[in-house]
Amino acid sequence: MARTIHQGELDRDDVRQLLASHVAAMHVHSPPEACHVLPADRLHDPAITFFSVRDEGRLLAIGALKALGNGTGEIKSMRTHAEALRQGAASTILRAIVAEARSRGYSRLLLETGSGPEFAAATLLYERAGFTRCEPFGGYLPGPFTRFMSLDL
Repeated sequence: MARTIHQGELDRDDVRQLLASHVAAMHVHSPPEACHVLPADRLHDPAITFFSVRDEGRLLAIGALKALGNGTGEIKSMRTHAEALRQGAASTILRAIVAEARSRGYSRLLLETGSGPEFAAATLLYERAGFTRCEPFGGYLPGPFTRFMSLDL
């Protein structure tokens, strides 16, 4: 596999389709008060860097890094294409985001995810990468469905 990491690409059809699928899944699997997914138009923000992973042009996974200030970033919109599940694509995109955060001199990465069974694989991915549970941040409210995680860089 010749995986490549790309920044931008929010206007590519396959990216928009995967993002739409991600947004739809988050609305199905998250209660409204705990659904913090960003649709494509909200990812066009100067504070957000959007990433994709491809293999010979085929989209494998997406994710984003949001600058929060004070040396902190937040991981947003992580999703692996259904045809790339369990092939390491999520780890590849996560490593790219962490590497970008380190290159910017960030001292910490944060994320918010769900705690239901649909989020178990994501939670395991983050835990294996060294993320640990933390307190809510950035205006998120605590709740039984929402999980907050942090990685010191």
